[in-house]
Order: sequence, then C-alpha cells, then structure tokens
Amino acid sequence: MNELINNQSRAMWFSGIKRLRVSTIILGLTNAAIVLIGGFLLVIGLSNCDGHQIFPFVAVSLTAVIKLVAMLQTAIAQVATANTIIHSPPEKTNVVDTVIRHQRRIRYKAWLWWTRFAIIITVLQFVGATYLMFVVAKYVSPNQTSSDCALGRVSDSDRWKRKLLFSYIILVCSVALVQCFTGSDVLRWRSFYATQDDAWKAHYKEVFDHGIREALCCLGRIKYMTVSEEDEVYSVARLLGDLVVYRASGTGHLELLAGLALMQRHSQSLKSYEGLVEAPEERLQGAAAFHKFAEAAYTGPLLDVGRHPLLFPCVWLYRQGIFTPWTRNRRPKLEGDNWWRGHAAAFLKYIDLDSSPGVLRRGRVCQEKCEAAYFIVVLHHLRSVVIAVRGTETPEDLITDGLGRACYLSASDLDGLIKQVYLYLSYWQSVESSFPHYGHSGIVEAARDLYLQIEGHPGDDIGFLSSLFGAGSECDGYSVRLVGHSLGGAIAALLGIRLYRQFPNLHVYAYGALPCVDSVVSDACSKFITSIVFDNEFSARLSVGSILRLRADAIMALSQDPETDTTLIFRLARRFLYVGKCQSGVEVKDSAKFQSETTTSDHLNHTMYVGCNDQDRDFTPWNEANRRENVVEIDDSDFINPFAADVNSSNDPVFQFMETVPRSENRSNVDPPEVFLPGLIIHLVPQQRGLNMSLLKGYGVQERTQSYKAYIVNKESFRDIVVSPSMFLDHLPWRCHHAIQKVLEARSAQNLLDHSQIVLS
Repeated sequence: MNELINNQSRAMWFSGIKRLRVSTIILGLTNAAIVLIGGFLLVIGLSNCDGHQIFPFVAVSLTAVIKLVAMLQTAIAQVATANTIIHSPPEKTNVVDTVIRHQRRIRYKAWLWWTRFAIIITVLQFVGATYLMFVVAKYVSPNQTSSDCALGRVSDSDRWKRKLLFSYIILVCSVALVQCFTGSDVLRWRSFYATQDDAWKAHYKEVFDHGIREALCCLGRIKYMTVSEEDEVYSVARLLGDLVVYRASGTGHLELLAGLALMQRHSQSLKSYEGLVEAPEERLQGAAAFHKFAEAAYTGPLLDVGRHPLLFPCVWLYRQGIFTPWTRNRRPKLEGDNWWRGHAAAFLKYIDLDSSPGVLRRGRVCQEKCEAAYFIVVLHHLRSVVIAVRGTETPEDLITDGLGRACYLSASDLDGLIKQVYLYLSYWQSVESSFPHYGHSGIVEAARDLYLQIEGHPGDDIGFLSSLFGAGSECDGYSVRLVGHSLGGAIAALLGIRLYRQFPNLHVYAYGALPCVDSVVSDACSKFITSIVFDNEFSARLSVGSILRLRADAIMALSQDPETDTTLIFRLARRFLYVGKCQSGVEVKDSAKFQSETTTSDHLNHTMYVGCNDQDRDFTPWNEANRRENVVEIDDSDFINPFAADVNSSNDPVFQFMETVPRSENRSNVDPPEVFLPGLIIHLVPQQRGLNMSLLKGYGVQERTQSYKAYIVNKESFRDIVVSPSMFLDHLPWRCHHAIQKVLEARSAQNLLDHSQIVLS
C-alpha cells in the first residue's frame, strides 16, 4: 500500500513538473541561485560593508525571493482557473451558467492579480540590477582603498571571490532582462486544456472580457467593470474567444501571424476586371456629392487625425468652435453635444454650411452601446434631406462592430422590401418567400434604435422625419439621402431598408460599409442602396465567416511554404480545418499510401469525425416586445475550410489528407450564415501605369497621380479578406472620395475627347 501511495505521489510530482514551462524552470533556478549566491556574498565578504554598499545585494536577493513566491502563487491561481474551466458541466441551465461564469471571473481575476504582481517584481528586479551595477562599478576600482569591505579590495582579493562577484552581477542582470520577454505564465495552459475547444474558448472569453472592460475603464467607462450579468461586452468576448479556438489545434499566435505574412507575400497580382460593367455615372455623381456628409459625421478627433497628422489637435479645436465662443447660441443644440456645441460646429464647418446653422435640424453625438451618432440636414438648394450616420469612433462603436454574429431580421426591419410596389416583383417575392433573413446583430440593433430616434415607436404620433415631408411641409417632394462610412454606412443601409416604404424617393450611399445582410436582402435593395468599396479595404470584407476562412487560409499558406514543417502543418490541418466540437458522423481512416508519405507523423491518430449535431443550435424568433434581450446570436460550430480544393499539389500531404475527407454538397447546417454588403456594389480599383508609377510608389507620388476605374461587382467578390499592406489605409474615407473624383474627371475628359472627335469627323 505504501509503495502504491509513493508511486502515485511520484506520478503526480512528475505530472506537475511537465506542466511547467521551460522558461519557468530556468527562471526559478536562476532566481534561487541569486538568493543563495547573494546570501553567501553577504556572509563571507560584505559583513563589514556599510549600508550603502550592502543595500543593493539585500534588495536584489529579497526581490528574487518575492519573485519565487509570486511564481508559486501564480501557478496556484493558474491551476484554480484551469480546473474551474475544465470541470464546468457541458449542459448548463441559465442559473448554473451564471454561477459558473461568476466563479470563472473570480478565478481569472485572482490569476491576473498575481500575474501583474509578478510583472511589478520583474520591473523592480530590473531596477535593482541596474542600481547594483552602478554600486559595484563605483566601489570596485583600482583607486579604492577601503580595507574593511570586500567591494573595496576585490581587485586585490582572492580571485575566486572576484569571479563569484562578477558572476553574480551577470546573473542578476541576465535574469532581469530575460524575464522581460518570457511572460508571467508559470504553467503551460496546453497541459490543462490539450485540444479541448470548449476549454480554450472559455479561457480566451475571460481574457477578452476582462481586457475589454479594463480598456473601457481606462477610457472613462467605469460602469463596465461593475457589470456582472451578460451584456454586449460579454457577447463580443465570446465571439473573440471562438475565433481564437485555433489554439486547440496547437497553433500559436505567432504561427497564425506567420501564415498571414505568407499570404501577403505570396498574394497574386491584381485580378482581372475584364468583362465587368463600369459603374453608372449617376450613382458615382451622387456618391461624390454626398460623401462629405459621411465624413463630417466624424466630429471628433478622427475627422482630422489622418488629414493633419501633426496639427490635428489645433485643427480639431478650430472646427469645434473653441476660438469663436460668441457663436455658441447660433449653433443648433444636439443630444449629447458638449457645452459649446462643438460637434454641431464641426459638422457644419466641414460641409461648409457654418454660415447657415439652421440647416442642421436634429442629431445625436454621445451614445451608449448599439446607438449610432447621426445628423439630419435639410438642403433646400438640393431639395434633399440628408441623414448622416457616423462610423466607428468611440469604444461603444467598437462594441457594436464586435457584435458580429448573425441575428434574425424581423418583418419590420425589412418593411421597405416586403410587398413594395416600388421594387421589382421578383425582389419582394424572393424576400417574402425566403424567411428567415439574417443580419449583423450589432448593426441591426443600432439601426432599430436609430429608427426609433427619428420616427418613434409604431402607433405614436407622426415621427420627426415624417413631419418634414407632410403635405404642404417645407420638405414636401424632397428626396431622402442616407449616408455613412464604415459602421455608419451599414447602419444607414439597414435604416434605409426600413424607411423605403415611407419614402420611395430615398437612396443610401454606404462607403466602406460592413457586410450586414444576407444574400437575398442584399440583392433586393440594389435599386436604392449603393455600396462603395475602395480597393482592398478590410471593412467591406469583415464578417465572422471571412475571419474563420482567413485563419484557415493562413494555415494553408504555411502548408505551401517549403520552409514549414510538414508534420506540424498536417497536424494543424487535421485538427483545425475539420475537427470541431461537434464530432459526430462519418469515420474516415487514412490509406496506406498516405501513411507511407507521412512517416514523420506516425504518432498521430489518423481518425477523424466530421459533421455537426443540429441540436447545438438554438434559433429563437425575434420578439419585438423586448428587442435587446431577444437578439438571437447564431452559435456556429468550428469552420470547415471551403477552399480545400484550391490546394492543387498532388504531392502535398495536406492535399492528400483533405482528399480523404467526404465533401458535403450542402454545408449550410455547419457554416455560420453569410452576410454581404447591401445593394449595388461599386468597386474603385487603382490602375497601374507601368514602370514609372511603380518607381514613384515608394515616394508617395502615386496617391496624387493614380488613376482609377469603377466597376459593378458581385457581392461574392467580397466574401474573403484580402491580406494587403494597404488593407487598413484603404479604409480612410478621403481615399475613397479622391478615387471617385478621379473616376468622374477621367470620364468627363473622355466624353470631351469623344465629342471633339465627333465634331472633327
């Protein structure tokens, strides 16, 4: 019995050792060495030194002891956190889920506290090592005449003492430097979670949830730190946790980034646009005319931070009217504006209507979660009412962006597309016959709130917007134009879909919008919505599905790189691309040929299961009575790579493995619902002008002289994110406006040339 107990103890001890990171073992031993050597030096040679000479040695040794204690406590907190996540029951009621979530949050906060305490000790060790070097350099010198302290006579003392002293200093400095790069985790999370998808999701959900709340708290949103129930931040963290589930396959963050870098490096040349129809000039002219309103909605620092990189604070203060306080009472008062009504002033200045402040009739600036900032302008000279919706500018806007899961669109959301006499019969019939429809949950929620802002609840008196267009009103017969950039464009599109029945003379111009509606709705609203996409901007391609495909493509890029370990890629492909948490269905075994070509991975289990249990999905109809609580998020399973057939190398083991996987013709029950850009999509594409332009590209001349083309493209062209050096810069709103102007100028010049040729002929 005693032998059995001893064997179990040894097994547990070895199991605990295996959980330790290699860096933890090294740092633990070196910190222990610092304590021992420091104590030895204090005993044998520094006992006669004064306090100034002894203090650095005592401080460094003491911080090393505290560091060892912090590492031990961090390990205990890691074990408690991991056990709480692993031992959570798979099927939970709402009450049990709330309790478990509360326990996880407490455990995670304890681990985070000890982690940050260890970081503080690391900083103190770095400072102590620097101070120790200065002290030793001061007292250990040929001119030092002290005979009492070992520091003073180290140059003439025993050689082994001198070597021990300098070895101690090198050790202290090395440990302080190395700890700055190794991180504060003591145990390997993989030793607990292994390949459990649910465990990794729950772990990163807590990481993102607390990180987002702390970031919001630093930005002045303290209320988010006190929220204990499930809210929008929790939903965003849950989505981000699902997207980082590749950690269960053994993929590290750096490996994923390496795959993205390979995708950029191996990206093909620009796709051919031959055969595509050029965009109609009428829509381009409208997009150019109303683009400034979409830009002006950014009334905060983002309006000028890119245009004036150095002087943007001064320019922004000027737009805000800080230097003209006597004009305050002339400016319209907007909901949430500051005391001097600066946001109204900035909006009017940007659209060159600050001399006519009465055109700005209504608006809102400061918003909560899933609430959009907007401005309503009446333009009598254009016989139009413009509703400009602001894009992403505040932390609340980022939360709205992050609520990317698909939710149901109600009949009221699609009011402008159902039995609409102004649309083609086939469009509204297709919308009616293909319910349910889906949309980006955050954008849908923001559009619903914005509709209530401008039109009120159904059954109320006439709404604000309708009051402007009543018979005999000042805007009778005017058109309605909704504009917005990025998030604002997507919200404007969904708002326009709802308003189209009331205002048939309505058009939406969305610049760099986010995909927000399903395929049927996207086609049905092409008559009155124009989506403008500039080159490779990421926002027009950003969705849950595109991110899932991007992470799969990153691993595929690694698999095609000759410098990448094939064994690692095979394991990642087998585990990551196909095996999800829903492991029911068909069993697939490898052929002997495939096994012979992957001899380096014989230790792998070449058995996998594909498919997904539909019971994991919970679709609840939309309830108008409680719009916030009943936004249904579709819990998609792990993504199955749709581009497996693109790997065309018959000698590639990843390709051969994928060929053994049964392909389903219909994957709609495992893929997340796809969302697309709404309406008619116009793609602005830069045109290369040969060698001269490529030579000037690095000097910033290309942006001023580049020509552009505008094509009507299919919505399917923007299903996948393009990894490009300019994918974020292309999202800047003034780049889109510059390109539209260039297209219109080129067409005008071509029309003049054609007209002159006709006259001459």
